[in-house]
Amino acid sequence: MRLYGDLRSGNCYKVWLLARYLAIPLEWVHVDIAAGETRTPAFLAMNPNGKIPVLQLEDGTLLCESNAILYLLAQGSPLWPSDPLAQARVLQWLFFEQYSHEPYVAVSRFIVLYLGRPADQEARLLSLREPARKALAVMECQLAGHEWLSGDTMTIADIALYAYTHVAEEGELSLDPFPAVRGWLARMGQQPLHRTLNQALAGEHPTGQARSAPHF
Repeated sequence: MRLYGDLRSGNCYKVWLLARYLAIPLEWVHVDIAAGETRTPAFLAMNPNGKIPVLQLEDGTLLCESNAILYLLAQGSPLWPSDPLAQARVLQWLFFEQYSHEPYVAVSRFIVLYLGRPADQEARLLSLREPARKALAVMECQLAGHEWLSGDTMTIADIALYAYTHVAEEGELSLDPFPAVRGWLARMGQQPLHRTLNQALAGEHPTGQARSAPHF
């Protein structure tokens, strides 16, 4: 299989991390966002939405949206439960991640880390603070009573939300008020074959590309 993406994006990193956990071989094709490669006719033919990641299966079938890719790759593994209610709980967190978490936590990181917190983005950055903290507080409430987000075992819900939560402080979002979240991050870090996003960038990226702005 072939994955089109940029590891600097948490949405791409989460797929990379799952593939690492499950020893799934992926050919990585780096997509240069800054050069406009997601807006070329060739890329838009793969994903008309012009976003990464895009997974190409062995038969050429294309799949977009990071959490849909996680769902497909996790089939038959311990990271995707067999019970329908347990599956629904995983999906609940995947929807939460894309609707209530990523738009605030990830975009805060983008403004601070990649744009350098410019003055013309300050009002936008400040407007993201409260919904970002609310998302982290929701996770804190769940993790105060459970080791993992959807229950007692790790699933792709944890991988999806780990991606941007563990680098939230790069967006000047402190995790100090969220001890259960910090404990969960530590448990993730103890998993065999685990690499943080920055460790992946430093030594595990298949292409060794230089750091550039991600796409949200």
